Amino acid sequence: MAASLPSPHARTPPLSFQIRKGHLIFSTFAVQTLADIFSSVRNVVTVAMHLLNSLFRFSTSGFGVILILTLLLFQPSAQAAAPLALHSASVLVVNQRTGKTLYQKQANRVLPIASLSKLMTAMVVLDSKRPLGNPIKVTPADRDLLKKTHSRLTLGSILSRRDMLHIALMSSENRAAAALSRGYPGGRKAFVAKMNQKARSLGMKHARFYDPTGLTPRNVASARDLLKMVNHAYRYQTIRRFSTDKQQIVRPGRGQLVYRSSNGLINNPAWKIQLQKTGFTNEAGHCLVMRTLIKGQPVVIILLGSKQRYGHYSDAIRLKAWLES
Repeated sequence: MAASLPSPHARTPPLSFQIRKGHLIFSTFAVQTLADIFSSVRNVVTVAMHLLNSLFRFSTSGFGVILILTLLLFQPSAQAAAPLALHSASVLVVNQRTGKTLYQKQANRVLPIASLSKLMTAMVVLDSKRPLGNPIKVTPADRDLLKKTHSRLTLGSILSRRDMLHIALMSSENRAAAALSRGYPGGRKAFVAKMNQKARSLGMKHARFYDPTGLTPRNVASARDLLKMVNHAYRYQTIRRFSTDKQQIVRPGRGQLVYRSSNGLINNPAWKIQLQKTGFTNEAGHCLVMRTLIKGQPVVIILLGSKQRYGHYSDAIRLKAWLES
């Protein structure tokens, strides 16, 4: 979910604050990661103690000694995956070039996807071939009546379709996504129907869309569905560029507004992100999809349902470190 954008990101500190404070957000990740590591070490010690007790109990049996020693030898390799005790409820990591699954966790589980929905919104907008330079006015029909989230786009604001799409992808601006759908031929109902038609054409078997913003928990999909959506969205140069921009200045009428990326990893030079989208609602938790380069390979990361505030970021960092090790 967005910068000072209320949307699903209403509970996330403004990204301008994160940027000014430099490494604050990553310090948070580091503390979280260290806590996880200490927890893993404690688990290793506990398991080792149980195995040692078993060793003494079975010391009269040569077979028992061999068995326990074997378990001890294999325990470190099992615990090597401990840093992958991730916060996200569903995870899928795939090498996009080879199609090989690198990591998965409940990848078929169907969950609310929040503002990840806006990738589908963007594809439907671009598929319509409507002029991106055309102005769109924010009306009362674009207000969030479900979550009552705030928006920096006041009623009466006018932006081009291009700017609306830009801030919807980069900053997860909900009113921009709502306005884009309302301006579709046939209105919002036809737009949402097109979202579902597009999902079916991509083979997203469990995906269901009910609005263009993702604020409704009825927008659902599995990580495997979202892999197909990300791979297809990557074909759109506009989506690649807008979703990975760091900031955009828009002029909705009076003055200007500075929007920044809702993804805290965008400003980290260690990441080579080629496409991304964040998402958050109470029901969906913190979500993140990305296509990035890891060891020179294009890798798609899908993270759904983290209840930790920065859990999706720390999961991504942990996965990247694991893949690079």
